[in-house]
Amino acid sequence: MQTALTTASQTPARARGADAAACILNRRWFAIAVILLAAVPLLWPELPPLTDLPGHVGRYRVMTADGTGPLSRFFTFEWRWVGNLGMDAMVAALAPLLGLEPAVKATVILIQCGSVAAILALSRQVHGRVTPFVLFAVPLVYHQPFHFGFLNYCMAMGLALAGLSLWLRLGRQKRYRLRAALAVPFSFLVWTVHIVGWGSLCLLAFGAAVAERADRRESMAERLIRAALSCLALAGPIVLMLLNAGSGGGTIERFFNLVIKARGLASIMRDQWIWVDLPSTLLVVLIVYAAVRGRLGRLHPVAAWMSGVMAAAVLAMPFMVMGSAYADVRLLPYAMIVALVGIAPAPTDSENRIRGYLLVGMAFCLIRLAATTVSLIVVDQGWQRETGAIEALPRGARVMAMVARDCDEPWGLPRLIHLPGLAMARRDAFVNSQWPILGAPLMRFRNPRPGYFDADPSQIVLRVRCPDLPANMTQSQSLATFPRERFTHLWLIRPHPVDPEQLRGMTLIWSNGDSKLFRIDR
Repeated sequence: MQTALTTASQTPARARGADAAACILNRRWFAIAVILLAAVPLLWPELPPLTDLPGHVGRYRVMTADGTGPLSRFFTFEWRWVGNLGMDAMVAALAPLLGLEPAVKATVILIQCGSVAAILALSRQVHGRVTPFVLFAVPLVYHQPFHFGFLNYCMAMGLALAGLSLWLRLGRQKRYRLRAALAVPFSFLVWTVHIVGWGSLCLLAFGAAVAERADRRESMAERLIRAALSCLALAGPIVLMLLNAGSGGGTIERFFNLVIKARGLASIMRDQWIWVDLPSTLLVVLIVYAAVRGRLGRLHPVAAWMSGVMAAAVLAMPFMVMGSAYADVRLLPYAMIVALVGIAPAPTDSENRIRGYLLVGMAFCLIRLAATTVSLIVVDQGWQRETGAIEALPRGARVMAMVARDCDEPWGLPRLIHLPGLAMARRDAFVNSQWPILGAPLMRFRNPRPGYFDADPSQIVLRVRCPDLPANMTQSQSLATFPRERFTHLWLIRPHPVDPEQLRGMTLIWSNGDSKLFRIDR
C-alpha cells in the first residue's frame, strides 16, 4: 500500500519534469533558434573553408561562364541529368542574383540549417515531440564529410531525413498509397542531388518499414520481404543508373577494412583539434551505446532499426566506390544522428534526470558549435594569408600550383590541397588542381585527357615519396620535371625547403613569408 502511494505521488513530479523539458524543446521559437544557431559557424568566413570547396568553386566558374572567357580554352561544361547535381543546380540558380561565391556560401548555410530542421522534424515523428537528445545530434551536421566539402552528399542527406519524417508520418496514418505516390518523385529529387543520399534514404525507409510491422504476426523473413516491397516506390532512380552506367568509371576497392571503419567512427566529428573532437565523438558514442543497453533513456524501435540498417551498410560497403573515397564511413555520422534522435527519456526517469539531459545537451550543442566557429575562423584566416597570391595573378594565367604535404597526416584536416581552385574563380586562371567528378562528368578538359601536371593530384607535393600516396611526386621531382612552357606562373603553398637552382628562370612576384608566387620567364 505504501509503495503504491509513493509511486502515485512521484508520477506527477516526473510528468512535470518531462513536460517542462518538452515545453522548451517543442516551442516554435526554440526550433527557430536551434536552426539559426547551426548557421553561426559559417557566418564569418567569406567562403566556407572546406577542403574540396575551392576546387568546386573553380568548376562553378566554368559552369556560370556559359562557354565564354579565358577558361573556355581549357574546359567545356555540359549539363546532364546525373546523380550528383545538388550544389551545381543551386549555385547556377543563385549566382546570377548574388554572385558566385556568395551563392556558394548561401547554399552551404541552407544545407546546414535545413539538415537541423530535418533532425527536429524527425524527432517529432519518432516520438511525437522533440526530446533532449536531439541537442546531441544537432552539432553532428558539422561532421568529417562536411569538412571535407562533400556538399552534394550533405544536401541529399538533409533531404533524406526530411523525406523520412514524412514517410514515418504517412506510415503511422496508414496512408500507404499516398506515401508511395509521393516517394516516386522525391526519390528522383534526392538521387539528382547525390546518389549516396538516395541510397541512404532507401536504407532508412527500409529500416522504418521493418519496424512498422513489428506488431504483426509475421516471421522475420516475411517482415523483411514486405518491408522491401513497400520501398519499391523509391527504386525508380535505378533506371537512370542503368542508362548512365557507362559514364561513371572509377574503382571499387577496400572491402571489409575494419581499421578504416574504426578510424571513421573515431573521426565522425574530426575537424581541427583532437582534444576537442575525439572527446565529443566519444560522448555521443557512449550515449548511443548506453541507450542500446537500456542504461540511458529509451531507444525507439523505429530509430533502432534505421540506425542499425545504416550501420550494417557501413560494414558491407567498400571504402572506395566509383573512385570516391570514404563511401562507407561517410554514412556513420547519419547513423549516429538517427540513433540520437531515437532516444527519449525513459518513463521511470526522474524530473532532475530529465532536466539534466536537457542542460547537458544544451551545453554540448553550444560548446561544439562554438568550437566549430573558432575552427573555421582560424582556417579562414590561413586561407586569407594564402589567397593574396591570387590578387597578383593576371587574368587568364596558367598556374602550376604545388601544395606541400607530409606522409603523416595530422588530425587537423588538410584544408589547402584544393585552395588553388579559387584562382579559377577569381582570375579565370587555369590551375592544375581540378579533378574529374566521377559519375557526373559535366566539366571536361577541352583537349584529350591531359598529362599528369594538368590535373589533381599533381598539385600535392611531398618531401619524400610516401607508400600511402604512390601517385604523388616529391616537390623536388615536380619542380624538376613540370613542363614550364605550358604554364605562366608557379605557386608554392607552404613549400618544403627548395633548392634555389630549381627556381632559376623565374621571378618572385608575391610572398607572405612562407608561400611564394613566381612568374615563369620566357
